[in-house]
Amino acid sequence: MRTANVQDRLVLVFDDGVVDVETAAEGRFSSDPQAVFDRWAEFRAWAESPAATGHERVPFDERDLGAPVPRPRQVFAVALNYSDHVEESGAATPARPAVFTKYPTSLTGPRDTVELPSALVDWEVELVVVIGAEARRVAAADAWRYVAGLTVGQDLSERRVQWEGPMPQFSLGKSFPGFSPTGPVMVTPDEFANPDDLALGCALDDATMQESRTSRMIFSVSEQIAWLSAVCPLLPGDLIFTGTPAGVGGAREPRRFLAPGEELHSWIEGIGELRNPLVAGPAHPHGPHGPGNPPGSPVHR
Repeated sequence: MRTANVQDRLVLVFDDGVVDVETAAEGRFSSDPQAVFDRWAEFRAWAESPAATGHERVPFDERDLGAPVPRPRQVFAVALNYSDHVEESGAATPARPAVFTKYPTSLTGPRDTVELPSALVDWEVELVVVIGAEARRVAAADAWRYVAGLTVGQDLSERRVQWEGPMPQFSLGKSFPGFSPTGPVMVTPDEFANPDDLALGCALDDATMQESRTSRMIFSVSEQIAWLSAVCPLLPGDLIFTGTPAGVGGAREPRRFLAPGEELHSWIEGIGELRNPLVAGPAHPHGPHGPGNPPGSPVHR
């Protein structure tokens, strides 16, 4: 099953069009794409019934797609979760998932324009997990039962804000408006032959920057859910950005960051692609700065 957010309305996505959920369900479910996760099991049962699958499809414009999960209560992210990215970062392999948060106001859609607050914004394509049931102290062996679906995400990072100061500011540096594009749809795990092994990558215009497979994660989706839920409850509709492979701009020689006028193209096998145009935005209070090293080190996790 595939769901999407079309002009702030929840839809089911099929090869030949979409079904508006509120209309097809005759009001049983809200049009709000976020509200459905609190009734995910009930919704899944209805969405697989003839009332949903047999309803008339209508066309849609991909430019109308919004973030499939627009207002999660919690957004978690895991750093240093691919060995090649650990190596390019010059860091030690973590013994446990290295977790930070992204603020929900950073979420945006798969075709939305992203404003760059400086010349030091980096890219990080990631598989994003959507939680479908409250998870408390979940065993890794049971973790996929708590997943509503998967989507594509970008963990954009302003590297100076991320690293400047007496201690790193991961959450702040990765949460400017538009710094969490997601989409284009959410896909349930049963749609994949193996949801733990998906090709992913990203490009700037026509130049590929990252390519890998999610099977190369150090900590799998199941292990991440187990680790996080041992500390705090994961709530329906929460997001987990699961880490990025090698190829980020801050690790390149010379360093390469995002620039106005480019398009950031991100994809994951079986889910789809993000295409986010980049423009100059209001400068961060540090003022304009070029692509030299931000204070502290490193700048590319």
